[in-house]
Amino acid sequence: MTKHFDVAALGEAMVEFNQTAPGQPHYLQGFGGDTSNAVIAAARAGARTAYLTRLGDDSFGRSLLELWRHEGVDTHAVGIDAQAPTGIYFVTHTAQGHEFSYRRAGSAASRMTPDWLDAGAADAIRHAKILHVSGISMAISAGACDTVMGAMRIAREAGTLVALDSNLRLKLWPLQQARDALLKAMVLTDVFLPSLDDLVALAGSKDPAVLVDWSHAAGAARVVLKLGADGALASDGLRSERIPGHRVAAVDATGAGDCFCGNLLARLAQEDTLFEAARWANAAAAVAVQGFGAVAPLPRADQVRALL
Repeated sequence: MTKHFDVAALGEAMVEFNQTAPGQPHYLQGFGGDTSNAVIAAARAGARTAYLTRLGDDSFGRSLLELWRHEGVDTHAVGIDAQAPTGIYFVTHTAQGHEFSYRRAGSAASRMTPDWLDAGAADAIRHAKILHVSGISMAISAGACDTVMGAMRIAREAGTLVALDSNLRLKLWPLQQARDALLKAMVLTDVFLPSLDDLVALAGSKDPAVLVDWSHAAGAARVVLKLGADGALASDGLRSERIPGHRVAAVDATGAGDCFCGNLLARLAQEDTLFEAARWANAAAAVAVQGFGAVAPLPRADQVRALL
């Protein structure tokens, strides 16, 4: 099958209000949603991209459609739900880090079901080299979880690689439920992209090498463990490589992991090795944390090359 897209992502996109200074009532309006951030990052890295989601018939939904079209992300698989809103969230900052507050209950994206895939969204998956999904995509509702699993099966049947970011959010679902669902998803995963904090909670170890081995044993063929400022640990099952972090003046880590995922998948689609792609993604995330918000600081390819 001809692959019209390098990366297609599925999940929930949201409008973001990001606090500009700790303790101050001033917020910068932007956009977020982990898989949306990742697909925009991939597009800025030069990939042909598509996004699959549902939006409310409201101004927030229309602004997201405008964003994707501006970024060159295909929106033919975006559905509009006139009965449900587009989700929003707030980011506040303290000396201990950033905190998220979500207003997403009953959102249009949370109402997605496998039937929606069958109605046409599945074509984007079949025509992509890589499908990207996340734990958040699965956690927002039971229907969304079923939709993600259905999308992964469609991808495997069509020869589309599956990438999964664990993106564990225990405000959305209990740990045991999350572990059970993610373990089922990992069996269908070609590229697993967890964070260290996620796997400490899921697997019970703090040793990155042990966590990577756990991920392979759970079914993931390739694993890139994101270590934040300390870089990443990549493994293709035969060998592993520790990639050191870049020392930069970080101001906001919102969306840094999504930036990492999108850039890594864009480079894999352009036939980089896993280790080449991980080095590129590591640098891209280091660029992104130097700006505010989830989308605005996502780098272009020339910025990543300059850091490398």
